[in-house]
Amino acid sequence: MAANMTPPAHADEFLKQNGWEEAELVPVAGDASFRRYFRAISGDRQAILMDAPPPHEDPTPFIQIAEFLKAQNFAAPAIFAKDLDHGLVLLEDFGDRRMREHLDHQPDDEEHIYRQVVDLIRDLHTKPAAPIAPYDWAQYLREVNLLTEWYCPAQKLPVDLAGFVDVWNRALEPVIAAQNPPVTVMRDYHAENIMLLEDGRLGLLDFQDALIGHPAYDLVSMLQDARRDVSDELEQAMLEHYLTAHSDKAANDFRSHYAILGAQRNTKIIGIFTRLFVRDGKSRYLDFLPRMWRLLEKDLRHPDLAEVADWFDANIPSDVRLRPIAMSEARA
Repeated sequence: MAANMTPPAHADEFLKQNGWEEAELVPVAGDASFRRYFRAISGDRQAILMDAPPPHEDPTPFIQIAEFLKAQNFAAPAIFAKDLDHGLVLLEDFGDRRMREHLDHQPDDEEHIYRQVVDLIRDLHTKPAAPIAPYDWAQYLREVNLLTEWYCPAQKLPVDLAGFVDVWNRALEPVIAAQNPPVTVMRDYHAENIMLLEDGRLGLLDFQDALIGHPAYDLVSMLQDARRDVSDELEQAMLEHYLTAHSDKAANDFRSHYAILGAQRNTKIIGIFTRLFVRDGKSRYLDFLPRMWRLLEKDLRHPDLAEVADWFDANIPSDVRLRPIAMSEARA
């Protein structure tokens, strides 16, 4: 199902009120949410118009986190104008040089750029956490439950729901304990949300769902990217780069938490991508499921996830994980 990229009804008046009355709006992208983006072009000026229509979307968290990140000297888009009643925000335009496509065409830059994104997240973790909600037990469990709420029904799988919650409760206990003090977690820190700016900095996007939690989360989000293959060798090299200043014990604990949060995130994403197909008809997200299962199975090999791995083996055998989801059956 293609996104409707007709400019929002109130866009012309919003732009006029904010000095962009001559701007031409060119569709840039939509995403997995209801948000849409347009490039506003007026002479030699360019900006990005975010359309985050209420009641489905609220741009307030994006604005709050953008201002927090800029105050910490990170490159988040400047906010030029906003109309919260209509969900319109005019943003600084970071251009078109996105990390994902750049590396597709310049693979020799891979290690250098990944080192930059790891350095950025390590720097963020040295700053005070944003004044936002915590990544708490309830949130982690809501997310993993997306698998049993969407993927398992789509595959017609009768599964042990109580056992699923039990094994995740035990697996997440050390992660929750280690979130003290918490750090800012952007939650969608990956190659499609990083812009390579002309001044050499990394432009940050899509952080409106940020919470405060464990430092491993954004690292695993980047190195176990749902939309881009990252080799095991590069993943391990960048994980070790992040851990340079950690003691041996702290590094070992972090590696365990990294695997647990990788499994948690990948479980969640399998559920989300299934929901985008079943509920919203966005079939392209099914193409990512084989990668997500590979990543999840890699994380589940960690000894501290043995109980979770046993649940998956008992309830979603390997042959089922390879079975395509059919729209007719998923919506039956």
